[in-house]
Amino acid sequence: MSARLLVVEDDARVADFLVRGLRAEGYAPTAVASAEEALPFLRAGPFELALFDVMLPGQSGLELCQQVRAERIGLPVLMLTAMGAVQDRVAGLRCGADDYLAKPFAFDELLARIEALLRRPRALVERDAVLRVGALAFDRERMEARLHGQPLALTARELALLELLMSAPGRLFSRERILSNVWGIDADPLTNVVDVYIRRLRSKLDAPGQPSWITTVRGLGYRLEGVAGGQ
Repeated sequence: MSARLLVVEDDARVADFLVRGLRAEGYAPTAVASAEEALPFLRAGPFELALFDVMLPGQSGLELCQQVRAERIGLPVLMLTAMGAVQDRVAGLRCGADDYLAKPFAFDELLARIEALLRRPRALVERDAVLRVGALAFDRERMEARLHGQPLALTARELALLELLMSAPGRLFSRERILSNVWGIDADPLTNVVDVYIRRLRSKLDAPGQPSWITTVRGLGYRLEGVAGGQ
C-alpha cells in the first residue's frame, strides 16, 4: 500500500504541484489549506507522514506541529518554509518537527527527506509526553530536560540530540543516524559536529568522578546508558 501523506499548504499552486509530484512517485497524498482543516485528518490517524507549510492562515504550521506533539499524534512531520534562517529551523525543531526544508527546494531533495523519515523506526516517531532514564527526564511538550529534578540549560540542538538518545536507552546510534535525525539529511557526513555536541551534553549531564551518561563505541557511535551517571 502506498504511504499516505498529508500536505498542509495554503498556496493552491504549490499544493497542486506537491500532490501531482508525490502521486507520480507512488505516494497517496491529501492536501488541505489550513491547520483547522488538517487537525481532523491528523486525529483520525490514517497518515504515515505530514508536510506542514510554516506560513498558514490562522494557526501557523509551527503551532500546528506543537499541537500535534502535545496531542501525542505519532507521525513524522516535515516543515516546509520560505524562511531558511537558523533561528527559523531551530523554531521548527523546538515545536517537534522531524525535519525542515526551506523553499525553494529541489523535488528530489523533498523525496529524499520523505524517504528518510519513513525509514525511521516507528519507536522514534511515537512520542511519549515525558521520557525518563534514571534520574534524567525529558518533557517533550515543554522541550525541557531535568536531571535529579533540576532543569538543564540546553540549546535547541542539544535538546534534540538528548531526545533522540533518550528515545532508546542503550541503543547504539551511529554518527550518520544522529546527523540525519538532528541536523537533517543534507548534513555534511564529514563534519565533527556530532562529537562536539556529545561533549557539550556530557559537560552538562555528567558529575565529576561518576560514569558518563553517554558511552562512546569507537568507530560506531554513541548510546545513552540507562544507569551510568544516574545513581
